[in-house]
Amino acid sequence: MEWIDLESVIKCDHDGRVTNQASQHWVTIGRVPVLVATDPEGRDIVACPNYGPTIKPCAKTLKVTVGYSERLKIDGHEIVLSHLDGLTDGTPPGFVHYKVRDPQQTFVRSDL
Repeated sequence: MEWIDLESVIKCDHDGRVTNQASQHWVTIGRVPVLVATDPEGRDIVACPNYGPTIKPCAKTLKVTVGYSERLKIDGHEIVLSHLDGLTDGTPPGFVHYKVRDPQQTFVRSDL
């Protein structure tokens, strides 16, 4: 599993892109900040094409279900790993996930 950084591509199931934000800037990979818990949560999702009269497009990420390291932490916050998975606020509720599509880096990996 790769470590996830600010440039990693995270998308909803419909291909809307999650707007990444890093809460820490002192640990980087190639000068790009590593994401930590709870960076992927509560983020905007842009360009979700799932919309219609009774359909709500994905607009926000919800709580991460899996994807935080159990052992590796930065300042007490778990590192985000490439097996990241969580739900969005899109329709149908409780079924639309967001996941890492491209970690954008393959230098730093972990099995934890």
